[in-house]
Amino acid sequence: MSEKVLVAGVGMIPFNKPSASGTYVEMGSEAIRRALADAGIGYELVQEAYAGYVYGDSTCGQTVLYEVGMTGIPVVNVNNNCSTGSTALYLARRAIETGAADCVLAVGFEQMQAGALKSHWDDRPPTRERFLPILRGLTADMGDMPQAIRTFGGAGREYMAKYGCSMETFAAVRAKASRHAANNPLALFRKVLTTEEVMNDAVILPGVLTRLMACPPTCGGAAAILVSERFAKKHGLRSDVQILAQSLTTDTPESFNFENPSMLDWVGTHMTQAAVGQVYEKAGVGPQDIDVCELHDCFAQNEVISYESLGFCPEGGAEKFVRDGDNTYGGKIVIGPSGGLLSKGHPLGATGLAQCYELTHQLRGSAEQRQVDGAKLALAHNLGLGGACVVTLYGKN
Repeated sequence: MSEKVLVAGVGMIPFNKPSASGTYVEMGSEAIRRALADAGIGYELVQEAYAGYVYGDSTCGQTVLYEVGMTGIPVVNVNNNCSTGSTALYLARRAIETGAADCVLAVGFEQMQAGALKSHWDDRPPTRERFLPILRGLTADMGDMPQAIRTFGGAGREYMAKYGCSMETFAAVRAKASRHAANNPLALFRKVLTTEEVMNDAVILPGVLTRLMACPPTCGGAAAILVSERFAKKHGLRSDVQILAQSLTTDTPESFNFENPSMLDWVGTHMTQAAVGQVYEKAGVGPQDIDVCELHDCFAQNEVISYESLGFCPEGGAEKFVRDGDNTYGGKIVIGPSGGLLSKGHPLGATGLAQCYELTHQLRGSAEQRQVDGAKLALAHNLGLGGACVVTLYGKN
């Protein structure tokens, strides 16, 4: 018998630019305090903790947690690239579901540097080294562009060529994110943009990508308190949001086909399809049942690609999905009500838990101006190339 896993509390701080943020210690500890306050419990009741971050020395998790309490509990530090926050949540959920613990904390934080993502280790093989010839071959014309731009710009270009999608579709997705973020006080960018403004911004990859279509380097923190049903009853905690299903997948050989290389494969479409398929099967639902989704829109191109991977539209149907307004309020599903990574920001270790924060409030009915009417099922998609993909289905309990 598996235990029911409830989200008893969530906490998040406003995301900010690297030049304006606090330290990872300040951000992570404040997110924890907010989650504890939201749950209505003290830190002494937490039995295990999982701390996610990408850029930092070992045991940064303990450094953050010790600002809140020093109770001797197990603390596990987690790094799974951009899916780190959701991986911490995955481990916390498993601890509750298996009966190993009744109250577990997951926290994610990131103190990022300005500019494009880069490795800080140049004396050893890079991740995905064996498969880098695929990326380099398919994006050879992009020269010395940062790898993230080559990756998602290359995938966007391939999608356009394969399905006839226009650059304006990516711009419309970015404009939609800005409209959603305008109602989120925790988002980094809250200025509403038009599709034309996105199109006319500085060009990064001609015909494919402008600067506004890429998420900014961001600092922030978010946390969640997960509990068992019996723990919630014992302590009188809220039990209105439940994790119904969750999956963590990694790459299969399909991602790296040297004979028929594809940037769409490279950016994790197979991982996403496998993860969401497992979640739908376990919960006995389909994409048509989802009311609201926070997905991994690190680039507008990846949001469009992910629509199909998550089953929200048929293959090649993403442009029509966007043009029909089916990705926003009044459409089939509200995607990225928080503003997503594009407008809210993407502090790598915190992103998955920021998704948990947003969707928990959506299901509680406490998302204020962002509220999706009647939301009962909420899906989170958190992608980390290298690779790992976590898909989580939340529901009203």
